[in-house]
Amino acid sequence: MSKAPLLLAALAAAVLAGCASVDIDQAVRETNAATGDFTHGRLELSRTRGQAQARQRLAQELLAEPLAMDDAARLALANSSSMQALVAQSWTEMTAADQQGRIANPVFSFERVRLGSELELGRLLSFGLLDLLTLPQRRAVAANLVAQSKAQLAAEVVDQVSRVRRAWVQAVASGQKLAYAVQVKDAAETSAELARRMQQVGNFTKLQRARQHAFYADATAQLALSQHAATAAREELVRQLGLDDAQAAQLKLPERLPDLPKEPRAAAGVSAAALQQRLDIRLARLQLEGAGRAQGLALANSLFDTELGVRHDTVFDGGERASRRGFELSVRLPLFDGGAATRAAMNAQTLAAAARYDTVVRVATSHLRESHSAYRTAHDVARHYRDEIVPLRKTMAQENVLRYNGMLIGVFELLADAREQIASVIAAIDAQQQFWLADAALSAALIGQPMAASIAPAAAGKRAGSDERH
Repeated sequence: MSKAPLLLAALAAAVLAGCASVDIDQAVRETNAATGDFTHGRLELSRTRGQAQARQRLAQELLAEPLAMDDAARLALANSSSMQALVAQSWTEMTAADQQGRIANPVFSFERVRLGSELELGRLLSFGLLDLLTLPQRRAVAANLVAQSKAQLAAEVVDQVSRVRRAWVQAVASGQKLAYAVQVKDAAETSAELARRMQQVGNFTKLQRARQHAFYADATAQLALSQHAATAAREELVRQLGLDDAQAAQLKLPERLPDLPKEPRAAAGVSAAALQQRLDIRLARLQLEGAGRAQGLALANSLFDTELGVRHDTVFDGGERASRRGFELSVRLPLFDGGAATRAAMNAQTLAAAARYDTVVRVATSHLRESHSAYRTAHDVARHYRDEIVPLRKTMAQENVLRYNGMLIGVFELLADAREQIASVIAAIDAQQQFWLADAALSAALIGQPMAASIAPAAAGKRAGSDERH
């Protein structure tokens, strides 16, 4: 019986040791450190009015100027309610994981029994002895689950910021292409009107005029599609940024995409060494370690379960009072369920975790190679358009102006050449858009959140004026 106070003291110390809650601010700081290239240390969970007001002021400051790509990520971190929900949900998951590392509350039982003139009052305080003995293992398992939640939070933040970057690129490129679609439509309208007048005076056949009008009709349809594409891309960016109606009306975007970097990222920076920084590999490693720890804990729980209780009874009989003290030990006997199925399931879970880890490592290297190939290809294609195709089209346009001034070609040939030049510029914008999308995908792949890195073929310059030249 003298051991009961010692057991109670040990239980109290264990409970107090496990009372620390998850520090979400520390978790957010760790996420900022792990995803510095994406959050730049600006991710936070707003829980006070002051924090919310600071976020609103930052959003207004960013919306006051044309929104750059990095500022779009900052605005999403500060303004998006979905980003706040993501952090809050992760806090919930971390807290639930941490809860698994705590022992259950003790159970207090009270009895009152009367037999004749005898009255007995029984008091029993019981707790799970196995929970107390395995507390270090349970805390280790819980810590592993919390670490998994933190890694998952970082991966989801990277995914959200990458989506913002992609939406920004598509919105700016769509607006840029819309401006050129207007020029194509204007040039086609001029050709169609000139053809109509020339047919009226007998210098154009009905077929020649129909060709010009057909191109004008097609350019008008393409302009309508470009207008919708620009609107859809802008609204997608609005949703990713979490803007309300008033903020959406304030949103201003640059007129053109950023210039290509002077040099592309070297392949040496996308090597197997980067695998150690990838969040998906870190998460798979934590899952493997957690499965091993959980297996050992499940083995002990499947073999036996015990409860220890401290008892204090008081008996009243004929005006006399007597007290009895002692302890109870309850053991669950594994007669019907020896835990074999539980142990087999845990073995299978550990094997699955090991296989997943191996798969993630192998797939990660493949994703890195593919993402870098898409990035380098997109860079080379965009640079080729910038340095070769567009300058050649510009030179051809200048030479055709000279030929027109010398009366060597007609106005329709000149207009057709202008349309071809505009088409080549639109194709160059497509190539530049593909590069920045590939850049966002590579950045995500380097940290361990693979995204689609396919390269869409650039729109070939349409030889719109070929028909009327023959």
